[in-house]
Amino acid sequence: MEKNQPKFEKEIDKYYNLELEMRNFASIEEVEQAECQCCGLKEECTIVYITQVQECYCGKWVCGLCSEAVKERVRGSSPKVSMHDALSSHRDFCHKYNCTRLNPKLFLTISMREIVKRSLENKKSKGVSSSKFGRSTSYP
Repeated sequence: MEKNQPKFEKEIDKYYNLELEMRNFASIEEVEQAECQCCGLKEECTIVYITQVQECYCGKWVCGLCSEAVKERVRGSSPKVSMHDALSSHRDFCHKYNCTRLNPKLFLTISMREIVKRSLENKKSKGVSSSKFGRSTSYP
């Protein structure tokens, strides 16, 4: 049967098969490496996915874990927090964590400073004066 098939029909079949292969290649989406604006994690994602995430998060690409944390901040706060503020807050948290985890002494120092700061704020809000803790008598 193949001998009886005219030459132009073979060419049409070749062209048709080539066209099918090209369509299959066109349907494969290219990937790019995207870096999370919060934690710095790098992932390979399609351009469409990167664009969708950026549309949701103020033009920033964030990884799945950070996106969940940001959504939780938006949902869980009693005074309503904007997406931009939640993203900024989470980005600051990640930056602080990444800077201090490499230096445990710095992390301890910053943590102690935060504890003291909160303690002082609590005392001020409760109206505790510092004179209550002063000495009543002096020793030579």
